[in-house]
Amino acid sequence: MDQKQNKPETKHTPSTEKMARYQSGFGNEFANEALPGALPVGQNSPQKAPYGLYAEQLSGTAFTAPRHINRRSWLYRIRPAAMHRPFAMLPDGTFHNRFDELAGDPNQLRWNPFPIPVKPTDFLDGLFTIAGNGAAAAQSGIGIHIYAANRSMENKFFYDADGELLIVPQQGRLRIATELGVLEVAPLEIAVIPRGVRFRVELPDAEARGYVAENFGALLRLPELGPIGSNSLANARDFLYPTAAYEDVEIRCELIAKFQGHLWSAEMDHSPLDVAAWHGNYAPYKYDLTRFNTIGSISYDHPDPSIFTVLTSQSDTPGTANMDFVIFPPRWLVAEHSFRPPWYHRNIASEFMGLITGVYDAKQGGKSGGFLPGGASLHNSMSGHGPDAASYEKAMAMDTSKPQHVADTMAFMFETRAVIRPVEQAMEARELQEDYWQCWQAINRHFNPKQK
Repeated sequence: MDQKQNKPETKHTPSTEKMARYQSGFGNEFANEALPGALPVGQNSPQKAPYGLYAEQLSGTAFTAPRHINRRSWLYRIRPAAMHRPFAMLPDGTFHNRFDELAGDPNQLRWNPFPIPVKPTDFLDGLFTIAGNGAAAAQSGIGIHIYAANRSMENKFFYDADGELLIVPQQGRLRIATELGVLEVAPLEIAVIPRGVRFRVELPDAEARGYVAENFGALLRLPELGPIGSNSLANARDFLYPTAAYEDVEIRCELIAKFQGHLWSAEMDHSPLDVAAWHGNYAPYKYDLTRFNTIGSISYDHPDPSIFTVLTSQSDTPGTANMDFVIFPPRWLVAEHSFRPPWYHRNIASEFMGLITGVYDAKQGGKSGGFLPGGASLHNSMSGHGPDAASYEKAMAMDTSKPQHVADTMAFMFETRAVIRPVEQAMEARELQEDYWQCWQAINRHFNPKQK
């Protein structure tokens, strides 16, 4: 690094400054280049790659994984990813995987929105762990985090060796510059950054807030459709992947890795986003949640929420997910003689819910502010939950002979087969609503054994 002191601080290539361009199709085999002829023809690792680039394979699954689930990409870059100084472990901060700090909690929990920081805070520094289960070492479970930031990452890059990151913006756009290209993501969209992919987050709107699921298990994929058939839910064509865009930048910068639950820092003398071409099926992607094709009952009753699954991480138990990402978008409700909001329920699975915009149809206000955009709730395995008192009475008084349009809303859920354990900092946060349990205490008694 010291030998680089007399070099120009920055040397930019125009390809990173252009508007993000995309290619579509979930899990497709892509081939793209930022320089004409940068992709080798007929082989992956020629003796001399075009433009003096280095060939490097990035594997997201085992080499011998079945072809239909095998994920890998070949990158053609200015310098190999191995070029950095040794990593040193950083002190633990608010972004961690210490899910054994507290006993599992059967109480219904809810948090108000976390505020945008006052002091300058970028995406990585603004990550705050709420809860999780499993561990990266076991390659099972998830971490659940929120982020709140007010500045772009400057000369700092990050990759997560523990799991893939599902990013759900709630306020403010993100420009995610990755090794394989640029994703521009706004609220009502999501981004998925695969395990190991290096990236930097910029804030076009100066402030940003949202949610992150860190998936330690099998890679997220589209759910099977079963009797639904070959269409609906999230359609493969609507998932967008970046095209190659490289940075040829020589500057002292920091590469931060998350490895086995801890953050590690290494110095570099160039941007790691220097991939001029790539081909394969292991890459970051984005999806517009408003394109989800919602399925529902057109006769009676409320189907299981699995019909709202966008992406799933499968477990070793058939039909049981390591994690499901589920959304509740605008939709028509037409079921007659039926209770239309979600019913009261206790699940074997555990549910973490967030609200991107609007009002969730099973929750209203409360002394602490209710379920607000940017807020979150946690209902663990077998913990009873469902509509609050006000939502129940509203649904009971509804004329179900008429259709109802649930508009201007977008809630989501991270659902997992294992108990989600809140961490100490989340349970001590001022945003935790101490009176959430009271939203069910005003439910009226309607029982009359003399009247059906």
